[in-house]
Formats: sequence, structure tokens, C-alpha cells
Amino acid sequence: MLSGNLNEFHSYHRLEAGSVVNWKECIVRLQLFYRKECDQCMQLQAPQPAKKWLEKYLSGDSMDYRQIIALFLPILIDQAFIIGLNLVNTAMISSSGMAAVSAVNMVDSLNIFLINVFVAIATGGTVVVAQYKGSGNDRMVSQATAGSVTSVSMLAVGIGLLLMSFHTPILNLLFGTASADVLDNARVYMIGSSISYLGIAVVQAVCGALRGVGRTRASLMLSLIMNVLYVILNVVFINLLDMGVLGMTLAVNIARYVGMACALIYLFKFDSVLRVQVRDLFHVPLTMLRKIMFIGVPFAAEQMFFNGGKLLTQIFIVSLGTYAIATNAIAGSLAMVFQIPASALSLTIVTVVGQCIGRGDVADARKFIKSFLWIGSASYALVALILMPLFHPLVSIFSPPAEIIDDLFVVLLVNAIAQIPLWAFSFILPSALRAAGDSRFTSIASMLTMWLFRVVFGYILGIVLGYGVLGVWLAMNCEWAVRGAVFLWRFRGKKWYAHKLI
Repeated sequence: MLSGNLNEFHSYHRLEAGSVVNWKECIVRLQLFYRKECDQCMQLQAPQPAKKWLEKYLSGDSMDYRQIIALFLPILIDQAFIIGLNLVNTAMISSSGMAAVSAVNMVDSLNIFLINVFVAIATGGTVVVAQYKGSGNDRMVSQATAGSVTSVSMLAVGIGLLLMSFHTPILNLLFGTASADVLDNARVYMIGSSISYLGIAVVQAVCGALRGVGRTRASLMLSLIMNVLYVILNVVFINLLDMGVLGMTLAVNIARYVGMACALIYLFKFDSVLRVQVRDLFHVPLTMLRKIMFIGVPFAAEQMFFNGGKLLTQIFIVSLGTYAIATNAIAGSLAMVFQIPASALSLTIVTVVGQCIGRGDVADARKFIKSFLWIGSASYALVALILMPLFHPLVSIFSPPAEIIDDLFVVLLVNAIAQIPLWAFSFILPSALRAAGDSRFTSIASMLTMWLFRVVFGYILGIVLGYGVLGVWLAMNCEWAVRGAVFLWRFRGKKWYAHKLI
């Protein structure tokens, strides 16, 4: 087959005597020809049933399964590294004692609450970039990227300064019932985390824009630089120099600002798709900022209320004592491992649906959303079957007290079972709706279900009825079921794709 095609190639491209040879054009055509041959060989080698399934459920007019897989795999690797490294970091800080683990967990619950505000604005940038990319408007892709980086950076600086200025009253208000040694560690970590906000904000904005245009490999590399450096520095500062929480604080700042420098250098010097220059960051049209904020502000409000509810449940747990805080921290770190494939799908679908809607192809958007939901639930079942038998080796890396191991197992088992049918509809589906421009509805629904079910029901189960950490987690699972049902109802209608963003 290959030799026959080569003869055809040479015959087709044979130049008549006396013609001018365009060597650059010949090289380009030759590269395209061999790439086509490689694709044909891979298709012949691929199992036909798998290929038919991929073409049926992950291919359409907007993109095919090869493009979706190329988008998904770097994001999957990125999520695996981020969550895996977070697991390693939690395990390392546990060597400094349960007070250090509890302090880091408490402040990180506040960090997640605040960081997700400007990550939400970055997500608005990702959606706008993806839709403009789908419509083929490269100039507006560049403007959307610049607008995302500028707005997220300003917000991160403001939040960081506010938190540093009022760190003592905030800690006393939220975690005043914690022990003195926990609060001392928490104060150091809070100030250091606030300083690092600008660094992670810029990295998130640039990576979000890269995902919007499908450059997930570049996004992966920037994320790996920041997170791998963070772990290496933690090894040096915590394990070798025995600096505890202060060491983790130094590590997070150095890693995030190195990541920011690499992201900006890549954006200005090496990127060939986004085409952003330094001056673009200071001349962003207000119309572009409005488009980004149309998605970002409702999502930011959602994140504030959603993570505010999580923060309130954290306060419930603090009142239960240091062992309860440690149980929640370790269970949360392990539960994130179960979420790796589904979290990657949740990020991938923003680009996929955004580009479909940008092209005006609602049918493809519906098809891909349904496929992602089934794949997300299946991934949870597979991961749970693999990891639950490995519970004891996994939990041993945290060196937990023997008193909390049984509680940890029960919490993780209940959560693993609940995630299989519920998580995809509760998180992947709203990401898809938001990518279509339906940000207001998804945000309001998330806020209401969070406060009406997770917070209130969590207090009743965990505190009033005395189920402790398990009660708080059961309330969270119930909230997933309610909000997933709401989003499924929305998806079955037509209003979610009726918004005109670009």
C-alpha cells in the first residue's frame, strides 16, 4: 500500500522540464503526505470496535475524537500531577505534626475560597477565547487573552493585600476555637499564601487561554514547572531543613512566581496562536472585559458562596477537635485522587463545548456533553475499584494516628460510592453549560444548593445528630444529587445555549 502511494505521490508531483522548483512547497507537501500515511497506518492498527465507538460518541462536525483526546490527555496528566503533588505535600507537612497539618488545611480552605474567585474570572477568559477560536476570529482571541490576564492579575493583587492586612481578625473569626499552636502555624501560612496569589493568578489566566485554543500541551508544561518546583522546594525546606510551615510558605511563593515568569515569557516570546504583546495587557477594550466578566463574575460569585459554604463546614469540623480536622484533611486529599480523570474531563469540556458553540453547532455540543457525562461516571467506577483496595498503603504516607484510620476508611468508601452516579452531573455538566454562556443559571443553582443542603444539612448531620466528619461528607453527597438533577433538567431544555456571547 505504501509503495503504491509513493509512486502516486512521485507521479503527481513530477515537475515538467524547465519548470521552477519550489523546494519549500515540496517539503511541506512531503510532510503532509507522510503524516497522512502515518494516520492511515494507525487507523489500520487500531481495534475497529474501539474506533467505531470513538467515532460514534466523540466525533462530530466541529471536531473528532483525535482532537478531543489530544486536548484531554495533557489536562489529565496535569491534573494527576497537581493532585499527586498535593498529596505528597500534605504527607510531607504531616512530618511536622498534626498541628501543622491542621493549620495548612484550615488556611487552604480559605485559600481555595479566595483563589477560586480569580480562577473563575480566568475561566471566563477561557470560554471567550474558546468561542472566538471556534468562530475563527484570531484577533479577538488575542484580545480575550490579554483581558483575562489583566483582570485576573488586578483581582489577585487586591485580594492578597486585603488578606494580609486583616489576617489576625480573619483567623480569630473563622478558627478562633483552634489550639494556639495551630493558630500560630496558620498565621504564617496565611500571610505567605496571600503574597503568592499574583503568581498563581497569572499562570491560571495564561493556562486557561491556552486551553481555550486547544494548546493543552503548553498549558501542561507551565503547570508542571510550577508544581514540580513546589514539591522539590518542599523537600528541601521541610524534610531537609526542617522548616515546617514556614518552609512550605517559602516553597509556594518561589514556585508560583517562577511559574508566572515562565508563563509570561512563553506568552510574549514563543506562542504563535494567542499572539499577545506586553502593551496589549494595558489596552484591553471594555467590551472585551464585559464579555469575560459576563461569564467570570457569576462564576466568581458562585465560587465565593460555594467555597464560603465549604469554609463554614470547615468551621463545624474545627469545633470537633484536631483529630477531626486531620481526618477531614487527609480524606479530602485522598478523595481528590479519585477525581483526577473526571476533573480533567470537566476542564476539557469547556474548550470542546466553547468551540462548538462558537461555530454555532449545538447538536455537536449536546452529543459531546452526553458522552463526557457517561465517561466521567465510568472513570469514577474504575478508579474506585483500583484505589479502595489500596487504602492502607495510601493512607500510611500521611502517618495518621491510629484513632482516625477507621473513620478515614468509612468516609472515603461512602464518598467513592456516591461519586460514581453523582459527581459528573454535579460538576462536568455545569462546566459545559457555562462554556455555552449559561453562567448565571449555573451559578445561582450552585449557590442555592450549597447553602440549602450542604451547609444546613451538614450542620444537622455533623453537629446536631453527632455524626461528625462523616455527617458533613454525607451532606455534601446529598447536595451533589440535588444540584446534578437541577443541571440535568436545564440541559434537557434550550435556554442553556440561547446566550449570545460573541
